[in-house]
Amino acid sequence: MRIWRSIDDVPADLGRTVVTIGNFDGVHLGHQHVVRRAREVARDRGVEHLVAVTFDPHPIAVLRPEHAPPTLTTVETRAVLLADAGVDDLLVVPFTRDIAAWTPERFIEEILVDALHATAVVVGANFRFGHRAAGDVSTLREAGKSHDFVTEGIALDGGPQVWSSTYVRNCLAAGDVEGAAEALGRPFTVRGEVVKGDQRGRELGYPTANVPTTGMHAAPADGVYAGWLRRLEGDPTPLPAAISVGTNPTFDGDRERRVESYVLDRDDLELYGVPVEVAFVARLRGMVRFDSIDDLVATMADDVARARVALGREDQT
Repeated sequence: MRIWRSIDDVPADLGRTVVTIGNFDGVHLGHQHVVRRAREVARDRGVEHLVAVTFDPHPIAVLRPEHAPPTLTTVETRAVLLADAGVDDLLVVPFTRDIAAWTPERFIEEILVDALHATAVVVGANFRFGHRAAGDVSTLREAGKSHDFVTEGIALDGGPQVWSSTYVRNCLAAGDVEGAAEALGRPFTVRGEVVKGDQRGRELGYPTANVPTTGMHAAPADGVYAGWLRRLEGDPTPLPAAISVGTNPTFDGDRERRVESYVLDRDDLELYGVPVEVAFVARLRGMVRFDSIDDLVATMADDVARARVALGREDQT
């Protein structure tokens, strides 16, 4: 996939394209549904390039930063997921207040017509764009009459409650990683580089790979989960893990919220500085402050046993 970070990066000789537009945060089943239809339109029209247009940062982070939601995916992860869904090229529009002030007509002319030479545009039926969200599917259809492109607005058959980034965030905030996975069509994941922690897990017999979270990126609610850890470089084999999300309340809490993954039965992994992906499969329990280290260790042993069951690894003890 080619990733263009501005309109100026788009090749002048791109040729005609089919375009789909959206934030695509999470690339959930609704996004995949729209991309799948756009892929069909491209095939039917004999067009080689399906281009997705997205925005960075999220428009709300610019227009109403106090209400900005945590993002489900970075732009880099979004690109990988969109490529897997069938997108050929990605245009990332740097979202600023200047862009927010563009009229729908300017957006159409500068991005869809002049830069991408669109022959068809496929978006969700509720898609809005331009200054004060004045543009919609009917705006695109009307503009297409003079700019030689057609538009399809795709109803999301799964329903907006389930097929939405907001729904996924709400599931994660409740620790419902199963619900999030149902809407995404895959387990929710976080990515990051493993950092050196306080090594308490190693001292207790459960060494963990620690990935910090940030306020701008979503993570499941504090608690313990079963899931998988895989390296993003080198051997990509998923490794079964018990995963803790939170700030270690038993030790008076760390300042930084972290995702800590204990790979089952492995104390030989050297992952410091390694980029990894952590996938959440099932919630095992909420976060608890323990009165003694013995109680903590006993519960961690139970967490590992329950993680084995959740991941179908009962025979590997």
